[in-house]
Amino acid sequence: MDSYIDLLKVLLPELLITHFDVIKHETIQDSLHLYFEEKKSIPEEFSKDIVISHGFHKEIIVEDFPLRGKIVLLHIKRRRWLNKTTQKVVYRDWNLVAQGTRMTVEFAVFLKAINQY
Repeated sequence: MDSYIDLLKVLLPELLITHFDVIKHETIQDSLHLYFEEKKSIPEEFSKDIVISHGFHKEIIVEDFPLRGKIVLLHIKRRRWLNKTTQKVVYRDWNLVAQGTRMTVEFAVFLKAINQY
């Protein structure tokens, strides 16, 4: 399994592989669809609070670089959390996650796209 993850890190943004699980993949005609769900690990910014998983945001689809002549579509579901103290729904701050990491321009665009939803 580790070699599979290492391969994905070469092909896809490492931050995506680090914080999301690949739950499914399928090839439909000339496109490869990869489905991701944010991992159920509590974000650091909420580690002092009592939070529970509270479902997902609406799935977004991001087009990535083609592989082997196939269009690559990333189906991404970000997790929501319920702060039990405030009773407010919260979610991971991707700007905090990105600080101190090495990002490509493409991944910066990706982060911008998911923060719009």
